[in-house]
Amino acid sequence: MSTVITTAVKTEPTTDTLTFGATGDSVAISGDSLNLNTLQDAGGNSIFVSDGSGTITSSAFGGSQKFISSQSASNSASLVFTSGIDSTYDVYRFTFIDMNPATDNQNFEFQVNAAGQSGYNESVTSLYYAATHFEDDSYSALAYDTGRDQASGTGYQCLFGGCGNGADEAGVGELYLFAPSNTTSIKYWYSSCQMYSGSNASDNSFSGGAFETTSAIDEISFRFASGNIVAGTVKMYGISKS
Repeated sequence: MSTVITTAVKTEPTTDTLTFGATGDSVAISGDSLNLNTLQDAGGNSIFVSDGSGTITSSAFGGSQKFISSQSASNSASLVFTSGIDSTYDVYRFTFIDMNPATDNQNFEFQVNAAGQSGYNESVTSLYYAATHFEDDSYSALAYDTGRDQASGTGYQCLFGGCGNGADEAGVGELYLFAPSNTTSIKYWYSSCQMYSGSNASDNSFSGGAFETTSAIDEISFRFASGNIVAGTVKMYGISKS
């Protein structure tokens, strides 16, 4: 076995491809650092793509996911996305990171606007259930919550309910919105969240439903039912079918 020691390896002037090994070979790269912005398979398909600053787009897990934008709260009434939701992607994923309310025992909610509309009051039919376990072990249950669902309602939809406002209390989770630009079907969504309640309980909530509009949805708003969002970040990603 030969060893080549150098500080740089460059490609031929007529190509940007640098090949290590032949088909079927196993190539080992020692050390703990491989610096590149695009990782591709043998067919030239991108597996991971970085923008050079740490934002990763991956197509390795059933569709290409791309970071679009984020909103961070600083005693904010709401966090809204009024751009970026369009026909570019088939699915939009929103992640909630450490959402902390100013007021104790608050529901974290969302609503949408159809294209050209305002007020965040689209008709929605939804379900909501949660698994709850109190810190003192006095109560645990998995139950459907009829107070946090809607039947063709136009209010904000609860994603997690009763979040505590302590400095160490918050809620996290994710929401998937499917085919928001489709103008034939109603718009489906579902969410999974985890939070610590104002009643000192761990609460894992699940909700889902459909906005009963065939118009495209292009805006979304997140808020607590009462009081501001002291801190927290909502990030938006786009996911393609392939």
